[in-house]
Amino acid sequence: MEILFPKYTRHVVAAFLEGLVYITPLFSGLIFVVDSNDRERIDEAREELTRMLAEDELRDAVLLVFANKQDLPNAMNAAEVTDKLGLHTLRNRNWYIQATCATSGDGLYEGLDWLSNQLKNRG
Repeated sequence: MEILFPKYTRHVVAAFLEGLVYITPLFSGLIFVVDSNDRERIDEAREELTRMLAEDELRDAVLLVFANKQDLPNAMNAAEVTDKLGLHTLRNRNWYIQATCATSGDGLYEGLDWLSNQLKNRG
């Protein structure tokens, strides 16, 4: 899924674990959506994120992680997802994690606002 920020004409790629991701050299940001309720596949999500961040096309991309499905009772909170994905080990990369619930929209605008501000500040 490609999201265009028309005001800044920046490109962003959104990665869903189940979906196909197409990366072009124009991407300035990556949105990585994690199913916070799926503890069995969180290691797979970490591997996929690590692989994606190693791509040359994403070397300068800012990273927004949506810790989705926060409405479910057994969902990992944003701090736990941060630990499981190893986000604190990322060096020289601007990243942010936002707890979200896609069905209600909770947290989505906050995350996209952060991303928009990051891209705007890059000039």
